[in-house]
Amino acid sequence: MGKLIRYAKPYWIQSVICPILMIGEVVLELLIPYYMGRIVDVGIPNGDMQYVLRTGGMMILMAGVSLMCGGLAARLAAVASMGLGARVREAMYKNIQTFSFSNIDKFSTASLVTRMTTDVTTVQNMYQMMLRMFFRAPLQFVCAMFLSFRLNPTVGDVFLVVIPLILVTLAIFGPIAMRRFKKMLKMFDGLNASVQENLIAIRVVKAFVRGDYEKKKFKKANDDLMAAAVSAEKLMVAAQPLMMLTMFGTILAIAYISSTDIVAGTLEIGAFATVLTYVMQILMSVIMIAMIFVSYVMSRAAASRIWEVIVERPDINDNEADPDLHVEKGDIEFKNVSFKYNAEGKRNVVDSVNLHIAAGETVGVIGGTGSAKTTLVSLIPRLYDVTAGEVLVDGRNVKDYTIYELRESVSMVLQNNVLFSGSILDNLRWGDENATEEEIVEACKAAQADDFIRAFPDGYHTDLGQGGVNVSGGQKQRLCIARALLKKPKILILDDSTSAVDTVTDSKIREAFRTQIPDTTRIIIAQRISSVEDADKIVVLDGGKISDVGTHEELLERSPIYSEVYHSQQKGGAALGEAD
Repeated sequence: MGKLIRYAKPYWIQSVICPILMIGEVVLELLIPYYMGRIVDVGIPNGDMQYVLRTGGMMILMAGVSLMCGGLAARLAAVASMGLGARVREAMYKNIQTFSFSNIDKFSTASLVTRMTTDVTTVQNMYQMMLRMFFRAPLQFVCAMFLSFRLNPTVGDVFLVVIPLILVTLAIFGPIAMRRFKKMLKMFDGLNASVQENLIAIRVVKAFVRGDYEKKKFKKANDDLMAAAVSAEKLMVAAQPLMMLTMFGTILAIAYISSTDIVAGTLEIGAFATVLTYVMQILMSVIMIAMIFVSYVMSRAAASRIWEVIVERPDINDNEADPDLHVEKGDIEFKNVSFKYNAEGKRNVVDSVNLHIAAGETVGVIGGTGSAKTTLVSLIPRLYDVTAGEVLVDGRNVKDYTIYELRESVSMVLQNNVLFSGSILDNLRWGDENATEEEIVEACKAAQADDFIRAFPDGYHTDLGQGGVNVSGGQKQRLCIARALLKKPKILILDDSTSAVDTVTDSKIREAFRTQIPDTTRIIIAQRISSVEDADKIVVLDGGKISDVGTHEELLERSPIYSEVYHSQQKGGAALGEAD
């Protein structure tokens, strides 16, 4: 919490003035019972209506000023706490943008959403409470205790018993509650994961009529969260009756002691009413302190989760980079490259790969599922860093380039084609935010996307909806290819990016690559042999290792894996033709 509060620095004026106003509110609230007692003990017995009216008017004025102090303090606390929340979320979001894939793998998406919403809200509520109650409650407690002792010293005997009892209760319940609230926050992650997954894949859920299954899955996550919340709150609920018993027991004890003093003539009725009011204020202060403690327990668990995200350092950085180094040609070389996702893993996902790709070459990559095709090409733009060996671009280790320069020079169309809310034009300008409409149209023609875009009533200004729901899978792939081309990259990587388009369109896209970007190094990962058969060379991967490298004709002669895939696809195509 102490580390997070520094994000409230821009709101230090509000954070300072708010406690000062709270002090004013408390002092005035404590004076009002005192003057009420004076009216009862002095003004009324003496029949001095002028004294009563003068003192009563002063009490009304103090109540009004106290109200103003409290209202303004509440507003300032709200501004400061909301500002703190906004800056903490901003710090988290900025740091998340620097994460490498391995950092993102460490935190689930659902967990990051929970930390940026629920956890931040918990912390900002705690800060707001701290600005108000943290200063108000102790001050009210001390001042009310002092004033009640002055009016009736025997009150102290009761509080000598009550206060230690309350402190012991908080000390016992606090650590247990902390563990339970941490568990509850983790359950929020599980619930968010269930909701997020369902909403993203809602079309698949409906297509497979799996609504009932998803309901059951959500119910389990929701019930688990409820159970964890009940377990955490149960302690707090159990503590409240004890607090109320303590409060009313204290009032009864003090009323009994004071009544004997009134009978003995050592305590006036007005003073007794004042003491009773101060006792209520003391006990309310104790309850407020207890609330602060509960909120602190919750916010401490939330703050630790937030801080984990803020202090997480990206595994991939520019520490070894030369800011003046630029990718000029797009020559790529893998030198004895090995990689595994977990440093403690026993098996390499990519194992001892040696491969040279000359600038301007078209290279196909094929292999079975799990053969590390995507992982291998992900090492070029440093989405992951090699475990052993090195990846060279233009003869320099990729670590010598800044991440920005390297990734600006590499366009990668991933397996999962992601489009964002907004128009087609907005999405395409992710490749180059300053691209002219002529450049955009040219890229779309190369990606065979221009025709279907113009078929929409709004053309390039068509709203795609969230995630590109208004276009088909093949159209989405072609838009992503056009977006990648707008970067004018030195290296273009297509990761199975034409699987949803027909073979004729696929052939036209590859022909456009040959004629329009001949100097760009092109790496095409594909399941269809037809997508890579005209490549300068084809890499066959098997179990994370290179099984063979050669042209289409060479591999047909000497690679059993390539030959088997080719002939199985040929037979499948022939069978499909006969069926038609």
